[in-house]
Amino acid sequence: MSGRPVVVYLTGWCRSGTTLIGNLIGELPGAVHVGELRYLWRHGVLGDGTNDVCGCGTRVADCPLWSVVLRRLGAPDVVPDLLDRQRRLLRTRHVAARLAESSATAAARRDLERLYEAIAAESGARIVVDSGKFPAEAATLCGSGRVRPYVLHVLRDPRAIAESWRRPKAYIPAMPAWRSTAYWVAFQQASARVGRAFPDRYRRLRYEDFAAAPADTLGAVLADWGLADAAPVGADGTAVLSPNHTVTGNPDRLRTGPVTIRPDERWRATAPRATRYVAASIAAPWLHRYGYRLRGTA
Repeated sequence: MSGRPVVVYLTGWCRSGTTLIGNLIGELPGAVHVGELRYLWRHGVLGDGTNDVCGCGTRVADCPLWSVVLRRLGAPDVVPDLLDRQRRLLRTRHVAARLAESSATAAARRDLERLYEAIAAESGARIVVDSGKFPAEAATLCGSGRVRPYVLHVLRDPRAIAESWRRPKAYIPAMPAWRSTAYWVAFQQASARVGRAFPDRYRRLRYEDFAAAPADTLGAVLADWGLADAAPVGADGTAVLSPNHTVTGNPDRLRTGPVTIRPDERWRATAPRATRYVAASIAAPWLHRYGYRLRGTA
């Protein structure tokens, strides 16, 4: 592979469809979806996380791709310093600081650039898709001259997300509605701030719009950025997913084969009234801004 690798960074909050969207973009020729890459070090090297299985079915440390990437980057020796910089510099609360140039921003950016360059070199991919969802990482990447970054901000109705978090899912524990919605608000605000700073590199996509017309909505984003003429999904919403190299993410990342994408409004019937009330109360100032109603449909 020659030239700067393209990085499509998905931001927003969990349970918004980023794993599926990342897997779809990963089906493009010359693309690889690496999942929530931030957790490569903890999960893949230290084994200190919710799981250490790559999307290809092997342990991350034994994966044909990740084993050579980690060796290229000097793992495990470099991991303590990398994790320290993540903690100090790349949390959601650090978005404003990362949008301002500083020596700390440069150090955090170099960590990300070296990682994406290693993935591109070892995989042969020209597009690396990272569904990490940390806006501070997106902000840091947008100032890079070594990779070509694009930020896709994916959001979903916070009441649907609160209902999804109400139950544990494989290796991911449950989360109360107040907490998931507080995270939703913080991550939307931070992601939007990145968009205001880098409007040419940023697009926002509601999951509800994507699910209703995946080929049109995702295809428009990819075409707008010059990455592909169309999304790898049929007009009827059907796609075929291949094995991937996601280091972690929603357990659905392990699903392969045909998948049909369609709107999912089951939360309206299954979410307890308390869950919907708590989520709507916390997110109320932002619901209208993103096209959601307190009552009725989006």
